[in-house]
Amino acid sequence: MQSNAALEYDYSVAKLFTYTTILFGILGMLIGTLIAAQLAFPELNYFFGEYGTFSRLRPMHTNIVIFGFTVSGIFATWYYVGQRVLKVSMSESKFLMFIGKLHFWLYFFGALVAVTTLLLGYTQSHEYAQFVWPVDIAIVVVWVLWGVSIMGLVGIRREKALYISVWYYIACFLGVAMLYLFNNMQIPTYFATEGLGSVLHSVSMYSGTNDALVQWWYGHNAVAFAFTVPIIAMSYYFLPKESGQAIYSYKLSLLSFWGLMFVYLWAGSHHLLWSTVPDWMQTMGSAFSVVLILPSWGSAINMLLTMKGEWNQLTDNPLIKFMVLASTFYMLSTIEGPIQAVKSVNAIAHFTDWIPGHVHDGVLGWVAFMIMAGIMHMAPRMFKRELYSKKIIEAQFWLQTTAVVLYFTSMWIAGITQGMMWRAVDEYGNLMYSFIDTVTVLHPYYAIRALSGVLYLAGFIMFAYNIYKTMTAGKELTSEPQFRTPMA
Repeated sequence: MQSNAALEYDYSVAKLFTYTTILFGILGMLIGTLIAAQLAFPELNYFFGEYGTFSRLRPMHTNIVIFGFTVSGIFATWYYVGQRVLKVSMSESKFLMFIGKLHFWLYFFGALVAVTTLLLGYTQSHEYAQFVWPVDIAIVVVWVLWGVSIMGLVGIRREKALYISVWYYIACFLGVAMLYLFNNMQIPTYFATEGLGSVLHSVSMYSGTNDALVQWWYGHNAVAFAFTVPIIAMSYYFLPKESGQAIYSYKLSLLSFWGLMFVYLWAGSHHLLWSTVPDWMQTMGSAFSVVLILPSWGSAINMLLTMKGEWNQLTDNPLIKFMVLASTFYMLSTIEGPIQAVKSVNAIAHFTDWIPGHVHDGVLGWVAFMIMAGIMHMAPRMFKRELYSKKIIEAQFWLQTTAVVLYFTSMWIAGITQGMMWRAVDEYGNLMYSFIDTVTVLHPYYAIRALSGVLYLAGFIMFAYNIYKTMTAGKELTSEPQFRTPMA
């Protein structure tokens, strides 16, 4: 074992996952921008035959953003953060280095297969769980390899105390593992029908309402354990490291952790309000959703109070801007979701564009901002070069912030308009508007959403260019920066 003073961290696996984070980020956001444009301009559905339709591209967009961009970002930051908070290098264990690289290559080739099957129309037809069963098995293998990496590093650590970020990464691993296994219990129709079905096509082991409940227990908690828990892990590491400030309250971080673990798991049935699910389960989902405000805001407020007395850093450090605004968007998203889960509000919001508005102020404003800020913090330390251009980061920040605000405000207005028009009746009790009436009214808001996608994608390409130039042309660093990230 190396001495602590001479410890050199090995970032080879972290770098590989950083590359896929950027690659899948561009691909996922490009497809998202295209399908947003298709909703505003339907003729765009017919450029590429069946492979360019909204119904074919939309599952690709969601899965590339979730399992490509976000999960790559989780893996990249873990292989960086894990070594540093545990005070151990990947290079100290040939076994863990082998597992880490095997983890990456199986993930990368599995992701390519997964994207190809979706493009060809192979799907299980479950939200956020569309992959056919052979791909599911590959995902389980990849996930187990990540678990081995986590537990392996924890097992050989020098730092005996587990920093709070490690708790959140472990929770991400365990939570997604449990959820994914139970929701993807599938039976191939070929075996269920004595050879009449397809080997790739499968049906759920659950049926009817039970299938819906398991699906949204998974679906909502995929948001919890992929879009929330590991992103909080990143914020608890990168904001203190970038600002030089200690976390405001370690006790609050633990309280929020256990609150999220307990409460989040039982809120999924709010996706099934006004359905055939038993009423008590709908009410339970609504109640737990409202309670969820407490641990969610506990984490976000802890982040913001970490900057207490140091708000001047916002003016001259764009990475702090990204992280603080990410926490602010997290607060916005986690008050909006519980409001939508209240039954009387949900009666208007359900099936409307207000729902994707809520999802995207979380994904674009919270998740993506924190991942990009984390990578920008990591890059100079991994590549030993300062960030290429502060001006590009500043421009990217304002461009993407404008895009997020345009996205969720246009979808708020569109969604509430939809909900009110669908419910409007005349004096005889007849519906006042046809479905196509709502589509016509919403066209300007769909166009604004498409524009916001173009702006956000442009900002992400600026980010990718800045990281590329940092790797190839950034000023070389003679020593690792302790706190603030150097940038030209």
